[in-house]
Amino acid sequence: MDAKELIARRVAREIKSGMLVNLGIGLPSMVANFVPATLGVFFQAENGVIGLGARPPEGMEDPHLTDAGGGFVSAVPGAASIDSAMSFGLIRGGHLDMTVLGGLQVDELGHLANWKVPGKMVPGMGGAMDLVTGAARVVVAMQHSARGQSKIVNRCTLPLTAQRRVNLVVTDLAVIEPTEDGLVLRERAPGVSVDEISAATEAALLISGDVPEMQLH
Repeated sequence: MDAKELIARRVAREIKSGMLVNLGIGLPSMVANFVPATLGVFFQAENGVIGLGARPPEGMEDPHLTDAGGGFVSAVPGAASIDSAMSFGLIRGGHLDMTVLGGLQVDELGHLANWKVPGKMVPGMGGAMDLVTGAARVVVAMQHSARGQSKIVNRCTLPLTAQRRVNLVVTDLAVIEPTEDGLVLRERAPGVSVDEISAATEAALLISGDVPEMQLH
């Protein structure tokens, strides 16, 4: 499987029965494909949908049914369309059990930068700041490196999304938990050694004992 599918499969294991979960655009949206329908999970998008399903088959897309990034989605039985005030009320009011977001950088303090690269045009910050601040649990799903540079850094050099420490980072190499003491290496990807993860990571990792291989099924 490719790196994005590996990350999405591992993040899906964090989602428990009955949760209300927000999925960010891009890689995080893939997570819905690996969560069993029997779990009774409802996925929310800040543009005003609760009950997102997987991307529909080609030719079955509904232009009125999209995620926050404009990507086509389906709706599960019991889904609801809500306005922006209700959508952000859920987010800011602390009613989301989890949000899964992409990332540009995460640092040793657990801070996330994911909304802007200085000098590049962006359509806006979307709901990222509200989600990182308001969701009960924040999981970052991103590739470990970009253009040969680690995205797990000593200090974020890009604009922070929020001052809050995220709860978990899942990459194509590792599962890392930001804590008060630093970044703890919890799991390693199949076939990847602890030394390889350390070599690919700018920030210091806290490593204790044998680090288990991540489970994807």
